[in-house]
Amino acid sequence: MPGSRLTHEDRRQIETWLSDGLGTAEMGRRLGRPTSTITREIARNGGLAGYLADRAQQAGEQRARRNRSMKSPEPDDRQTEAARRFVEEYATLLAGTGLPRMASRVFVCLLTSDSASLTSADLVRRLRVSPASVSKAIGYLESIDLVGRGQDPDGRRERYVIDGDVWFRAWKTDASAHAEVAAAARRGTDIFGPDTAAGIRLSKMGRFFARLSDQMDGSGLTHAIVADALTLIAALVHAARPLTPDDLATALGWNVQRVADALDAISRRPVLSDPLAVQRSEQGTYTIVPRPDRLSDAQRDALNG
Repeated sequence: MPGSRLTHEDRRQIETWLSDGLGTAEMGRRLGRPTSTITREIARNGGLAGYLADRAQQAGEQRARRNRSMKSPEPDDRQTEAARRFVEEYATLLAGTGLPRMASRVFVCLLTSDSASLTSADLVRRLRVSPASVSKAIGYLESIDLVGRGQDPDGRRERYVIDGDVWFRAWKTDASAHAEVAAAARRGTDIFGPDTAAGIRLSKMGRFFARLSDQMDGSGLTHAIVADALTLIAALVHAARPLTPDDLATALGWNVQRVADALDAISRRPVLSDPLAVQRSEQGTYTIVPRPDRLSDAQRDALNG
């Protein structure tokens, strides 16, 4: 039948007709096949002088198995159209958070695969992009610790992997970045002055990012250190005068290191003292003051009057 594969019997006929000196066009006519099919069959299986039906049949079966293997997708590749749409839609959402578009697509592709791991070839096939695009996206995802590398069981191919801790690592990365922004804003407040317009804006920005960092990085401080920080703030409010760390240690019945740890906690998490701020003088004493950005100049003037 035209279009179907040659059978073993077809090949035996070809072998016999070759021995009889029959031309390929006539063989094709008798088998109902194009002449090109017969010519190709003979050429790839030994030629006019070496064609053998049994060997040609074995080679044909091997080719068929290879073709089936190449066309049959791996389990992870049997995606429905709805799944493909989800990958693209979710990647778009992640891209909106600042993740590069191609990195987002690669990440979601890995996230939604059954094994949470794919080879470069898998990603190229699924996303229909170039290997270079996949390589660049993987490099970016590795740089922010969202993707790792592994090996196939046979050790011949490298696989890109995400694991169950990926969201925790991403969360910690963001928390660290927010803390750095908050610290930089506090330095800017000191440089420009807490009562200047720039200082007030920077102070607000610092408090905002400090809150984000505090909420995201709940493991940064222990409950005991936070409790000590709040006690130290209460002590400064009650004393209403500058105190040295030694003064605070004596009054609270703590050692100096405990006081230093509490002061460090307040410095790293200013939200602990909000709406107040612990201020250190050049002489090394500490006082409690209102945050300069909580009241406008007019409000302060009205309160002072």
